[in-house]
Amino acid sequence: SDLRQMLATKSVENIQFLPFLTTDVNNLSWLGYGCLKQDWTLITVNTIGAALQTLYILAYLYYSPAKRPVLLRSLLLLAVLAAGYGYFTLLIADTRTRLARLGLFCSVFTISMYLSPLADLAKIVRTKSTRCLSFPLTIATFLASTSWTLYGLQLRDPYITV
Repeated sequence: SDLRQMLATKSVENIQFLPFLTTDVNNLSWLGYGCLKQDWTLITVNTIGAALQTLYILAYLYYSPAKRPVLLRSLLLLAVLAAGYGYFTLLIADTRTRLARLGLFCSVFTISMYLSPLADLAKIVRTKSTRCLSFPLTIATFLASTSWTLYGLQLRDPYITV
């Protein structure tokens, strides 16, 4: 895994930060959706996911030689998350509307999370090497997305289905 590689090499070389960050924000967003919907599956899974992703981010930050860009990206996405939280809790009074808009917000973050490994597409094409893509992360993302799609279909929740 990427974490194991970071710990073994004490380096973040060939490990991309954006997937960790978007996955953490994604987990935190879905945690909010789960709390609003009172869905304990969403709450449990995303609490654990957010905790693990936060540990990955801290390990990445620790081993990264360029800490400033990592911190700036983290703070930017946390600011977006905080703004979203403020919007959903302070400006939308109706619970159904809040749930629908938060679901859409979460779906957008989910899509960005699944697309984040493609940020290296130019490098992959230029070097003709997929070394910078994490195969375990790609497989885990595929399996997780399939599970959530099935769960969303079971609940008839279009936001989880995405």
